[in-house]
Amino acid sequence: MSKLVAEFIGTFTLIFIGVGAIAANHATNGALGLTGIALAHGLAIAVMVSATAATSGGHLNPAVTVGALASGKIRGGTALSYIVAQCLGATFAAFLLKMAMPASWLDAVNMGTPALGDGVTIGQAFVMEVVMTFFLAFVVFGTAIDDRAHKVGGLFIGLTVALDIMAGGPVTGAAMNPARHFGPALMGGGTQNMWLYWVAPITGASLGALVYKHTLWPK
Repeated sequence: MSKLVAEFIGTFTLIFIGVGAIAANHATNGALGLTGIALAHGLAIAVMVSATAATSGGHLNPAVTVGALASGKIRGGTALSYIVAQCLGATFAAFLLKMAMPASWLDAVNMGTPALGDGVTIGQAFVMEVVMTFFLAFVVFGTAIDDRAHKVGGLFIGLTVALDIMAGGPVTGAAMNPARHFGPALMGGGTQNMWLYWVAPITGASLGALVYKHTLWPK
């Protein structure tokens, strides 16, 4: 149970802070900007991966969990329970944000739900989410799952989230995480292209995990 609580709280934090930063950026007429929003997401991940790594591994992301499953680092039943806890945490965070912030702020940013930018095709969005999540899973393995790594995974995983958002935010909203889309979408952001925000991150994370396992992992 402690592992599920850790995954719930960690994912809750990502959505509460990430969506909150997007709404705050609107309320302050863009004072945070893309860099500020990226750092908000990255810092949320950095602190919560660090806080939960010893208990659950600090996945906080269904795509990372599936990557760990694909590479044999987690059992199927455990992976499923992690994904449920992550999605519940994301949904509860979006629910509480509606109680913590003016509705006009959240409505203006569509609940901070990741979405395709103007002129972006589904194909372009798919590639961007795959590549960004590949980076994320690769760094997760290299800094946290690999026993040879120094115990600084939270910091570098958070930095990876931030750098991905700086490049991919205008393209897809830079979800890299099905729960990041699922919770806000369910709480009013709209479920358009939800399949994309599950399939592409899971594909990217699985590729990242498998490439690391088969090329960098000790034989």
